[in-house]
Amino acid sequence: MRFSRYFLPTLKDNPTDAQIVSHRLMLRAGLVRQMNSGIYTWLPMGLRVLKNIESIIKQEQDKAGALELLMPTLQSADLWRESGRYDAYGPEMLRIKDRHNRDMLYGPTNEEMITDIFRNNVKSYKKLPQILYHTQWKFRDEIRPRFGVMRGREFLMKDAYSFDLTQDDAQITYQKMMIVYLRTFARLGLTAIPMQADTGPIGGDMSHEFLVLAPTGESSVYFDKAFYDLQNIDNDIDVNNPDIVAKIFKQVTDLYAVADEKYDEESFNKNVPAPRQIAGRGIEVGHIFYLGTKYSDIMGANVAYPDGTESAVHMGCYGIGVSRLMACLIEASHDDNGIIWNKAVAPFHVGLINLRQNTPETDGVCETLYNQLQNAGITVLYHDTDDRAGVKFADMDLIGLPYQVVIGPNGVKNSLAEVKNRATGEKIEIPFDGLAEYLRSEIL
Repeated sequence: MRFSRYFLPTLKDNPTDAQIVSHRLMLRAGLVRQMNSGIYTWLPMGLRVLKNIESIIKQEQDKAGALELLMPTLQSADLWRESGRYDAYGPEMLRIKDRHNRDMLYGPTNEEMITDIFRNNVKSYKKLPQILYHTQWKFRDEIRPRFGVMRGREFLMKDAYSFDLTQDDAQITYQKMMIVYLRTFARLGLTAIPMQADTGPIGGDMSHEFLVLAPTGESSVYFDKAFYDLQNIDNDIDVNNPDIVAKIFKQVTDLYAVADEKYDEESFNKNVPAPRQIAGRGIEVGHIFYLGTKYSDIMGANVAYPDGTESAVHMGCYGIGVSRLMACLIEASHDDNGIIWNKAVAPFHVGLINLRQNTPETDGVCETLYNQLQNAGITVLYHDTDDRAGVKFADMDLIGLPYQVVIGPNGVKNSLAEVKNRATGEKIEIPFDGLAEYLRSEIL
């Protein structure tokens, strides 16, 4: 992609209404623009990152045997009345009427709808277990939206729902999904700590929320530093092997980790040696629940056994805040000059900088390298404008692509490209004819 033709409205100065780093940098780097309180348009650069995050999440869901579908954003109020949550949910739920005066709502979550889909289409125990998921925009009318997309009213969420025959089967699925989440966050470059949590308006008997340590987090967190020493979470674990999953699940849940509502100082001191105690602030990026038969009982989601008897299925639900994750990644990885994307989610792998635009020698080399890198499967943003070199460097540092390739007259003369690692600041010179191979080895 050529910078001169890309829609990337960057800002030089920090917006005065942005309180945290991720909000400031998402606005300055041209990733989003606010349309209304807590509601944002995702501009091309921001949408590319969002799609990359979503892709990693989907890959891990698919490995676990989850099946993707897509449910509508608008739901019938009758389903929520059936579960008893329509009046209980509170003013965060946007309630509307259609032209026929039927009560509708903009879905903040999908337990009722997925239960309705299941009960109308699955009648036999032979179809179990099932995990269904989708990635969908949701709306919760927050009383005080703040921190940009970190706590907006409209947000992108991946939510999955599991259906099992027994409580024991459901526990196995719950354990598997916890490991899937840990793998997902590790691939994104984050260490997310699963903490015992209240079930809130979702309901159920067991719940863990995943929090990433950050000064801007809204929750107080207390956990054992040994979490950072856990091994193999991001490796090629067979998440469909119950024995392996159970072993890792036990390693994780045996370690002390709670957020503020479950914190007890005496218990913390008893279970975690002082040198391993970590207390700080955390950003919630995911939440999983064992629902049991809370929804299946009341909504009649039953399956038949061979003897003709019926039983309510055991359910679980599993959510990841996709749009919130982008802000969390920026909070975790930035410097004074801008964002530092890791290669897994970066909008482009490489920023190509032409120091002497409209000079035949540098233009020709940049065009050749631009095409070579793209043909090698490397995504490139080519800064081909007439801006001064300092402006180009500032732009590329702000948007935070993993590598910058700088081409100037001296480099052309010696057939050398300067390659800068955005995360470390390290600069090396690479011959033109070896550039694509070098970057492929670093990126792909």
